[in-house]
Amino acid sequence: MTALRTGLIAAALTGAALPALAQETSCPVKVGVLHSLSGTMAISETTLKDTMLMLIEQQNAAGGVLGCEIEPVVVDPASDWPRFAELARQLLTVDEVDVIFGNWTSVSRKSVLPVIEELNGLLFYPVQYEGEESSKNVFYTGAAPNQQAIPAVDYFLEELGVEKFALLGTDYVYPRTTNNILESYLQDAGIAEEDIFVNYTPFGHSDWSTIVSDVVGLGEDGSMVGVISTINGDANVGFYTELAAQGVSADDIPVVAFSVGEEELSGLDTSNLVGHLAAWNYFMSAETEANAEFIAAWHDFIGDAERVTNDPMEAHYIGFNMWVNAVEAAGTTEVDAVREAMWGQEFPNLTGGTAVMGTNHHLAKPVLIGEIREDGQFDIISETEEVPGDAWTDYLPGSAPLTSDWEGLECGMYNTETESCVQLTSNY
Repeated sequence: MTALRTGLIAAALTGAALPALAQETSCPVKVGVLHSLSGTMAISETTLKDTMLMLIEQQNAAGGVLGCEIEPVVVDPASDWPRFAELARQLLTVDEVDVIFGNWTSVSRKSVLPVIEELNGLLFYPVQYEGEESSKNVFYTGAAPNQQAIPAVDYFLEELGVEKFALLGTDYVYPRTTNNILESYLQDAGIAEEDIFVNYTPFGHSDWSTIVSDVVGLGEDGSMVGVISTINGDANVGFYTELAAQGVSADDIPVVAFSVGEEELSGLDTSNLVGHLAAWNYFMSAETEANAEFIAAWHDFIGDAERVTNDPMEAHYIGFNMWVNAVEAAGTTEVDAVREAMWGQEFPNLTGGTAVMGTNHHLAKPVLIGEIREDGQFDIISETEEVPGDAWTDYLPGSAPLTSDWEGLECGMYNTETESCVQLTSNY
């Protein structure tokens, strides 16, 4: 029996001591899966839908949760941000799901957030994001900026000697907020404002010739230039294709991406991308027994030994198993009880450490820098111990005094200077 399946069975068995509470839970337990299966984000999100179906199938084989079978309720918001909100409301009010796993882009999460809070739903969000948020109804299982963006910039500064930075992003909240943080951080590190080039493009953008030429032009004086990429979805195909077309190699201008992993690279000719980088908390190439078993389970489920795994898949793996354990510990799927049972939950990650859920609803995660190989996988060239996720950055003046603690302070936006809880809204 694999460790993956053993862990799931152990999680299920912990509820055996709570039969009375378990009987109060309506069967089946319903899990909403809110990922785009069409549109510009389908390239990234379809795999996460399949991951959730695999995890649910495994948990049902291990006995379900609280003696109930888990029923997935899959919807397709089709990369349309208002549609995410509509379907979140449908999942909670019509389908009556107990929890939702979903979203990729921050704009889709921001669209869903007021619905989740209004209806007291529970969302597990599996993708790296810009931080600056802590909702009592969301658990953030992807990376905050201090677990991805800041360490990636440090690598460029300390290991590669980058002197000028091009911050290229898709035009929505995650890239804009992340780049605001990075601009402040870079200037604190001594990079002049005029040596930071920032550019945003729409979802699905395809003509990258001028932008890549502009980036190349930054190095005309002999300076070392690096690209920090928050480009999302299928726009990455055109960006990397144009880099190759203009003969830009990683030795010339290294790119570190925050939204490009194994899944996105599987659709590209990576022969000209060797040496470019990505910053995540997991790579498929991690050499651990748990990861090997996860990959084998994925290939068995999907029926294709060529299919890759990636960081958001691991985030769903951790989040789903923590949710199962929290439900069993609470003896119910009731949202408030499960939320409190989530604080301090621990679960082994796939890179050899242990993920821990903080009272700010963010995970402690290791930070990994990977270098693209010709086969579309990554060589892990830098790895840290687990880093607790920060909901609020230290590098924006309005955020520096803020902290989040849903257990002790019962607040996701607590101002340590005024010693008061700021009212949370969906637009903060």
